[in-house]
Amino acid sequence: MAWRILRRNPVAMAALGLIALFLIMAVLGPRLRGIDGGVINVKAKNAPPSRELWFGADDMGRDLFSNLWLGLRVSLTVAVVCGAAQIVLGSLIGGLMGYLGGIVDVVIMRVIEIISSVPGLLITMIVMMILGNGVLSLLLAISITSWCGTARQIRGQIMQLRETEYILAAETLGAGAWRTITRHLIPNTAGIIIVNLTSSIPQYIFMESGLSFVGLGLQPPNISLGTLIASGQVHMDFAPHQLLFPCAALCLIVLAFNLLGDGLRNALDPRLRR
Repeated sequence: MAWRILRRNPVAMAALGLIALFLIMAVLGPRLRGIDGGVINVKAKNAPPSRELWFGADDMGRDLFSNLWLGLRVSLTVAVVCGAAQIVLGSLIGGLMGYLGGIVDVVIMRVIEIISSVPGLLITMIVMMILGNGVLSLLLAISITSWCGTARQIRGQIMQLRETEYILAAETLGAGAWRTITRHLIPNTAGIIIVNLTSSIPQYIFMESGLSFVGLGLQPPNISLGTLIASGQVHMDFAPHQLLFPCAALCLIVLAFNLLGDGLRNALDPRLRR
């Protein structure tokens, strides 16, 4: 039913098609033209778009078309891994809180409140300053606080579901807490999980780009949308294409995920169905 409702939403389906196109280009784009984005061509330094260089070249003469899709691949990888960590940790911890209750719920809620009281961006910046500008440190820095909101939502949903008849039946048949949570409760929160994932991925893409832009995220020789935008901003006066194409890719991918998330929210929420 949710898929039928989603298919009737042209905006959400267009966003889904755009996301699929970006994913394909992130995989195949860097090698599509047979040009290695890491090869330096001094003669093509800051060259504008042409038949040979579709998106032009950067300040070192590297092909911007290949590097753009390579940077998108890195940004998407960071966003998907952080989103998966958010969903897995948030679902398991929220499930334990909602199902067990008592002292477990109280202790974990106090931990979440302490973590949430500190701005997530500040924690990410501190971790990046300590661990350095690398992909693994960026993943760790973003994932430290990402699960808190999901855990709260899953906790509230689990507290409503744990008194239902099928949960009482599972417990009567001898199902333990872990099996009840993972096999019966969490699957029934799929709507919340899917919407959370589609709405968090664009946030992580934007966060990675912002951190890399200000020098606290990935830095050269690593390539991401943030590093490409930071490099293009320096040369925007005489080579605007170096800033235009990475910014356009960032805006389109973030917009597509947000539109898809809105469509999924309408399709999965019974209160919003027409």
